[in-house]
Amino acid sequence: MEQFRIFIVEDDPWYGEILEYHLSLNPDHEIYRYTSGKDCLANLGKKPGLISIDYSLPDINGVELLKKIKQQVPDTPVVVISGQEDISTAVDLLKQGASDYFIKDDNTKELLWNAIIRIKEHQSLKKEVEELKEELGHKYDFSKAIKGNSRAMVRIFSLLEKAAKTNINVSVTGETGTGKEVIAKAIHYNSERKKKPFVAVNMAAIPRELIESELFGHEKGAFTGAAARKSGKFEEANKGTIFLDEIAELDLSLQSKILRVLQERELIRVGGNEKVSLDVRLIVATHKNLLEEVKKGTFREDLFYRIMGLPIELPPLRERGDDILLLAKFFLDEFCKSNKLKAIGISPEAKEKFMKYNYPGNVRELKAVIDLSAVMCDGESIKEEDIYFASASSDDFLSASEKTMKEYTSDIISHFLKKYNNNVVKVADKLEIGKSTIYKMIQNNEITLHQ
Repeated sequence: MEQFRIFIVEDDPWYGEILEYHLSLNPDHEIYRYTSGKDCLANLGKKPGLISIDYSLPDINGVELLKKIKQQVPDTPVVVISGQEDISTAVDLLKQGASDYFIKDDNTKELLWNAIIRIKEHQSLKKEVEELKEELGHKYDFSKAIKGNSRAMVRIFSLLEKAAKTNINVSVTGETGTGKEVIAKAIHYNSERKKKPFVAVNMAAIPRELIESELFGHEKGAFTGAAARKSGKFEEANKGTIFLDEIAELDLSLQSKILRVLQERELIRVGGNEKVSLDVRLIVATHKNLLEEVKKGTFREDLFYRIMGLPIELPPLRERGDDILLLAKFFLDEFCKSNKLKAIGISPEAKEKFMKYNYPGNVRELKAVIDLSAVMCDGESIKEEDIYFASASSDDFLSASEKTMKEYTSDIISHFLKKYNNNVVKVADKLEIGKSTIYKMIQNNEITLHQ
């Protein structure tokens, strides 16, 4: 395990030895002791994890030493120990970036010990976050996050590489379920902003009366229920990327406010006056034709040209040829892995059925179909009869018509009762529901047994 390196800068040899001995009780600590600020600064190349400095050194005072340390190693925590209690000095040091300020007394060594524990925990958490972000970057590597070998997808990969190299705004269009958010994340996690926030906002999912506060934040007391200041999604995405999905659903008044934020690169929270500077990369998505919305007067022309940037139009799954089988295999392997199932294949007949369907729900629908097919599969490969398309025809267990959840539930159970010759136990096991639920629905005439 790598040791945690600590600098103790103390001109009193006796007190310095006490601190060194106390901190050395942890074998993970590597202690370096210096008697002057000059010696400390000359050894910063050893990259300490923490520096403890005496405020009153013979060659430099605590404020000046802190400033010099922060200039050379700005991310290194510095704790200041002083022989006298002075609130104004403590406040000044904390403003200059000191992690903590202690008065030199009998409790100092314990306070320093606890401060080191807190700092190590913070650094460990920070490292974990960095590793997770790095992991996300690998996950959203273009070749891993987006599957496809079709000519249409090869062109998409080319556009994604161009988008990732710059900060140009990106507008992603395509039918529902084509993977617009996956595209947005892939761009972000392959760009220079990958270690900064990626914030996704579905504009259609936020109530109209809350959307301004959600995007731009609000000040305390801005409206009933605003008990404290709240940062909006744009602020959360600062230095990173904000993804506005279903951008066409914004009403015109909000469109003008977003336009101002994009033009001025700053915002004002609801109920406030303070201007907040922004550095945000914008990616938008919609399943609608924004140019048509401009012509209809439902979308501002000036905002359209501001957000259009690099346009990426995702092809529907039905136009991607053999990508259907490539994706099917990928989703199937992922489902088996996450559910600890043995590997399942796809029979030739099942492949043919997958290829003939037109996928109105696109990639999202294919994944749902694959997950269900894997559950229904009793052998080593998915067979034709294991595949159910929700919108294919009235012969399938779900029809294209709109129904209530209760009606859909009845259709599903009825379908499987027919398939398994009214074997309630087997159906309950397959659908992971209680037998009593099925018997109760039969008793209430919500479903009928097949003759």
